[in-house]
Amino acid sequence: MKTASKPARRMASPEFPSLEAFEAGTLDHGAFDHVAHVFIAWRLLEENSLAQATGRFLAALKQLTQKLGIESKYHETISCFYLALIAERRSEMPGLNWETFAQQNPDLLVPAPKLLEKYYSPDRLWSDLARRQFLLPDRNPQAGNDLPT
Repeated sequence: MKTASKPARRMASPEFPSLEAFEAGTLDHGAFDHVAHVFIAWRLLEENSLAQATGRFLAALKQLTQKLGIESKYHETISCFYLALIAERRSEMPGLNWETFAQQNPDLLVPAPKLLEKYYSPDRLWSDLARRQFLLPDRNPQAGNDLPT
């Protein structure tokens, strides 16, 4: 279980975009920060299997980045990795509401590079291929070394 640290600013009074607005692509860029990404993924996993949630999340995120003209921000490896990690953490701590889940998983609320550096080398994570399709990690955080690619 993760230890709690100082909660993120938005956790105390969450005013996150709705799942419906996310899937409709009606959010503005400023309303969808990293914590909101994690919240939407958490919500999708509340109602769907990992495979279903991933499909819905990726489709909506692609649509949203296209509508906002920020297609270059779409990153499939990061999105899939976070969805899988959130699903795993939810299965380890079933039944938690968002506030408790977020408090017990503060590492998920830190912008992507901090957590991802444990699993991916920069060359792999920031490659064009990783942006277009999911790539498996090339680092083993438990052993503290790189995996063969």
